[in-house]
Amino acid sequence: MKNYNPNQPTTDSQNRAIFAYLKSGKRLTQLAALELFGCMRLPSRIHDIKKVGIVIKDQFITLANKKRVKEYWI
Repeated sequence: MKNYNPNQPTTDSQNRAIFAYLKSGKRLTQLAALELFGCMRLPSRIHDIKKVGIVIKDQFITLANKKRVKEYWI
């Protein structure tokens, strides 16, 4: 039996939007993903995109307020 996920249409559209954003050469952090796409689980969306064979790079960056966040790009 397959699990039913009522959020699947939203997840798919976020995956497409995030992939298009990264494909355009831009970099993305969790806060930017929340602001741009309403995505609260960016690592999960990145995982979904990687599962279909897209190579996404990442690294931790330090912000001006000394907090470290992960940044993603293609």
